[in-house]
Amino acid sequence: MSKVTSAEVAARAGVSQSAVSRVFTPGASASKQTAEKVRKAAEELGYRPNVLARAMVSGKSRIIGLVVAYLENHFYPEAVEKLSNALQERGYHLLVFMASQTAGDVSGVVEEILDYQVDGIIAASVAMSSELTERCHKAGVPIVLFNRSQDTEEVSSVASANVAGGRKVAEFLLAGGHRKIAYIAGWEGASTQRDRESGFVARLQAAGVALHARGVGNFQMQTAAEVTRTMFAEDPPDAVFVANDHMAFAVMDVLRSELGLNVPDDVSVVAYDDVPTAAWPAYDLTTVRQPANRMVAETVALLLAEIDGEGVAPRKIEIDGPLIVRGSARIPEGWNE
Repeated sequence: MSKVTSAEVAARAGVSQSAVSRVFTPGASASKQTAEKVRKAAEELGYRPNVLARAMVSGKSRIIGLVVAYLENHFYPEAVEKLSNALQERGYHLLVFMASQTAGDVSGVVEEILDYQVDGIIAASVAMSSELTERCHKAGVPIVLFNRSQDTEEVSSVASANVAGGRKVAEFLLAGGHRKIAYIAGWEGASTQRDRESGFVARLQAAGVALHARGVGNFQMQTAAEVTRTMFAEDPPDAVFVANDHMAFAVMDVLRSELGLNVPDDVSVVAYDDVPTAAWPAYDLTTVRQPANRMVAETVALLLAEIDGEGVAPRKIEIDGPLIVRGSARIPEGWNE
């Protein structure tokens, strides 16, 4: 069967071919009567507009490329869904590309994305080198980092206030009387990991409390479980701040199921993200909430402003998130935040 053309739709609807094009072009002007006739004819004939062909003519694909390193962390599938929905509301579609956290792999994936003639790129859970950022700028493709930041002023980024979040956790644990406080880090190449730990340790030091123990979980459940076994083998801490919820679930499983410890009577566990699983009774996890809705809204607004050529300078946006107190950590007396 041959594909139905716009000319056939125009003939059936009794309008010009340009009118058909306007009806199926987002933002183009067409009267309500014309649109109804065209869409009725298109449905009867089984016509679908050729989005790729239109993109070649207009120079706009209305596709946004998303680079993400991993989806095991429940924060990212939720964020991807929110990004996709927010972009669709603005007439754009999300094309997802997976990459590892290595600079070489990210570079290769971004080069591949550019071949798809995307209008913009969102880089989530990956870092962009200055050379790669410059390559995208030369191609006229704006980038926004999501849940990451970089020292460079050349690229926009949106993240939660990670330093402040780490500080909130330290204040909460100190107020609960903890002094043997440990930290399980994520991937050390991530700005989120660096900033959460920085705020956490700085606040402990300001109170005259040294970090009791430290391990690196690399944002992976299995690695975090292994770190927990080692950390609690001798002189165990009485509280642990875990760099994200994903690892914290594994930490809690090991503490309770393998080591026979009570959470929070024997050890308090606090994490970061507040993914839906954190509220499950099985974990009831105290954690810093990443304000995903606001982060997504700011990311989309920044990216589309750059795509529309509004001359906006790159911006770094940090959005504060609250500490959600549940049952996995000792609640300080009189705590009301």
